[in-house]
Amino acid sequence: MKLFYSEEIRKMDEVAISEIGLPGFTLMETAGRQVAENTLEFLGSVINKKVIVFCGSGNNAGDAFACARYLYNRGVQLTVVLVANQNYHGDTLLQFNLLKQCTKIRILTMNTEVEKDQVKLSGKFADLVIDGILGTGFHGETRGSVAEAIDLINAFALPVVAIDLPSGVLPDSGKIAKNAVQATITVTMTALKPGLVLYPGANFAGKIVVADLGIPHDYVEQLPSDKELITACLVAGILPQRPKNAHKGLSGRVMLVAGSPGLTGAAALAGEAAVLAGAGLVKLFTPLSTKDILAIKLTEVMVYGLIERLPGILGGGAVGEILQKAAEADVLALGPGLGVAEATLEAIREVVRDSEKPLVLDADALRALQGHTEILKSLRVPKVLTPHPGEMALLTGLAAAKIDENRIAVAAQYAQEWDCVLVLKGAPTVVAWPNGAIYVNTSGNEGMATGGSGDVLTGLIAALMAQGLPAEDAAVAGVWLHGRAADVAAQKGKIGLTAGLIAKCLPQARQVLEETVSQKNS
Repeated sequence: MKLFYSEEIRKMDEVAISEIGLPGFTLMETAGRQVAENTLEFLGSVINKKVIVFCGSGNNAGDAFACARYLYNRGVQLTVVLVANQNYHGDTLLQFNLLKQCTKIRILTMNTEVEKDQVKLSGKFADLVIDGILGTGFHGETRGSVAEAIDLINAFALPVVAIDLPSGVLPDSGKIAKNAVQATITVTMTALKPGLVLYPGANFAGKIVVADLGIPHDYVEQLPSDKELITACLVAGILPQRPKNAHKGLSGRVMLVAGSPGLTGAAALAGEAAVLAGAGLVKLFTPLSTKDILAIKLTEVMVYGLIERLPGILGGGAVGEILQKAAEADVLALGPGLGVAEATLEAIREVVRDSEKPLVLDADALRALQGHTEILKSLRVPKVLTPHPGEMALLTGLAAAKIDENRIAVAAQYAQEWDCVLVLKGAPTVVAWPNGAIYVNTSGNEGMATGGSGDVLTGLIAALMAQGLPAEDAAVAGVWLHGRAADVAAQKGKIGLTAGLIAKCLPQARQVLEETVSQKNS
């Protein structure tokens, strides 16, 4: 499912009106009816039901007026609150004039303290609130009566149906203005907006319903948008099918360079995840001093020791051995738990510079690139980077908080600048391709906020690349499967969820997708 920025939505509406021939009034009328139908479904019965509709000054208000009229015709008792100035025009004015023909609808403003008290009193007896104050045109701060109305809606503690976006949520980034409406349901028009799936906006959206305004589906699908949600259906179409006569040699060979004293868990999790994600052969290369520990930890992974300069610290001699052994692999994954000694970091940089195999770079491999990202631009092999915001801050010099606030824009910029597939981990994880395409993940839960979760993702993506997926597809499928495995694991509880349990649930997560593909092809 595509995501559209507010400006893209505006142009979509313009073209629907000017080229397709759908009048703006018809779009507004359909939007209002869709919101009304979802409201009625939530209420269950209209008998003695009271609804307050808060209306702003733009097109969102027109949708709200139409919605109120439909609810009125179905027998709902309505109070309409005009939050901003009443200088309506165009289709919104037509909708307002129609609304005034519904003689039993009570219309209030927030112009005086007396009317504000009347609005507050109405809230004490209402069953539901409809938020039609701000829409996709909002890009600032909430002030005056708008801010007051948002606070009032939240203070009611009633179910809220938001039109297009909860008021106060910025449509393109998910940032929150001074305040924002806490919605129970958001009925968004025609297509999803990034602000509904990016945090903190996603916390305010509640259940999201994409309303069909009658714009032809084929037209929407052909509209240019480089942003898309990663869904089960998308991943089902990506995953390779394993032939019945497959053997381990044809199922992908992963080489993992990871681990150091005290950090063997990261290496073990990445190696185990690669096996559980379907790689036929997984070889783990680790500093010689951690070889025996990891050999005990891992049964299905072959463990080899690398030449050390000091215990746990790789020396220059390890570089040649890594590159030589990588020739036997389909993909080379570097970083989990390798350590941050300067000799180790330099060895990582040398391997990255000279690698002739596709790369997955995480953790300490990313730290090795701090101040050396020019290496990435010169590489001619596919490469996937999997930073969390803190690691991304080291690579870019940006503040981690700013990265988190602008996940799509930051990921897109650096994927193109570094000519890599960039997996910006977090809630939600964003996958950016070097060609500008953006994918936002929909799977996973808060239980994934645990040490080692990222190491599992490294092994998973490497395994998918080894099984023949391009780096771009492996990253998209990998982050979704990673989250889906966590969702399976969370059935026994989210708090205390471990990275190891996420890895163990990978086969079940993939099986669901395999069955989906099988049913689709049958």
